[in-house]
Amino acid sequence: MAETQNELILINLQGPDKPGQTAKITGVLENHKVDILDIGQAVIHNDLSLGMLISISDKTEDSSSLLKDLLFTAYEVGLQIKFRPISHADYEDWVRQQGKSRNIITLMARKLEGRHVAEVTRLIKEQGLNIDKISRLTGRRSLKDTDGGHVMSVVEFSVRGVPADEERLKLDFIEVSKKCDVDIAFQADNIFRRNRRLVCFDMDSTLIQTEVIDELARRAGVYDEVAAITASAMRGEIDFRESFKRRIGLLKGLDVSVMKDIAENLPLTEGAERLFKTLKKSGYKTAILSGGFTYFGNYLKQKLGIDYVFANELEVKDDRLTGRHVGDIVDGAKKAELLKLLAFKEDIHLEQCIAVGDGANDLPMIQEAGLGIAFHAKPKVKATAQHSISQNGLDTILYLIGFRDREINAD
Repeated sequence: MAETQNELILINLQGPDKPGQTAKITGVLENHKVDILDIGQAVIHNDLSLGMLISISDKTEDSSSLLKDLLFTAYEVGLQIKFRPISHADYEDWVRQQGKSRNIITLMARKLEGRHVAEVTRLIKEQGLNIDKISRLTGRRSLKDTDGGHVMSVVEFSVRGVPADEERLKLDFIEVSKKCDVDIAFQADNIFRRNRRLVCFDMDSTLIQTEVIDELARRAGVYDEVAAITASAMRGEIDFRESFKRRIGLLKGLDVSVMKDIAENLPLTEGAERLFKTLKKSGYKTAILSGGFTYFGNYLKQKLGIDYVFANELEVKDDRLTGRHVGDIVDGAKKAELLKLLAFKEDIHLEQCIAVGDGANDLPMIQEAGLGIAFHAKPKVKATAQHSISQNGLDTILYLIGFRDREINAD
């Protein structure tokens, strides 16, 4: 006697979204004792799209009765319905694909345009990847919102497969980012991505839109001299430690009251307050690891609710800067060491850490972290880091770790 097989049918329903539609359709499946092998539903601008792959048992007396009931119910709830038979061979091939690698591509723009999605999906196709799902992470935007406020459009692509050339893909994304003024990130969709716990930030030109030593130098009347030393360090003529000592040496005699005035007027980077509010609410630990100065790091710690601050301590005597520092210099190597120490203290894996910075001395910690981000960074840093954000604010980081606007903006 020949072995019978269950009948497999793919069902697609589409139409204006109304409450109770899915309940009525699946109620029909319940009545006919049908198994659901896969299901997915999305609503775009009040238009419902529902798909289900069902298995009809060979013991069911008449599958045509099921299809007739589905047709009638779909009409009753205002949906169009289509059926497509699926062969067992196709189904088994689909099952085998579930073991393939999965990655997340995040497209972040001020305003999402057709060319942005077209460029990203073209590169996905060229790399032999398949898009399983596209989700919008940001909320709905009013067409009347023309005040130039803080607006972003973020779309997440869940893709399956291994890129033909991952390095080429990342370079292509960098080129598209430049051409289209967007940020694009490519990450493995693994357990660590959904379980980050510690975020470490550089301070100057990352958390704040200035270099504090430049502000101090202006007050001391030595800005040009400090800038010349900075430029020499950028050219690789002197290392960070040497340039640091020379620059703070020029600040000798500056009244410490100046630091309070500078701190109270530090320009926060766009999205900083929104980012820290959400991270704190969600239980993340945060840290400043900076080659700047502890006075200003501690000011930001109080203002933003940051957990840890590690930076350089300026020596003060008789209410004036001495031109020297106290303790170890926090350079690039020290930042990476501190990142590892904090991960150990918090009992988390390095893959659960995020590091954010803009300069060459941030690269060691960026490379140690599971998610390293070059933020509005120098070209060398951007080319070396795993990810870069160049067009949007600090709160873009929230979308990289999977937050949606409804979670970010919730009270």
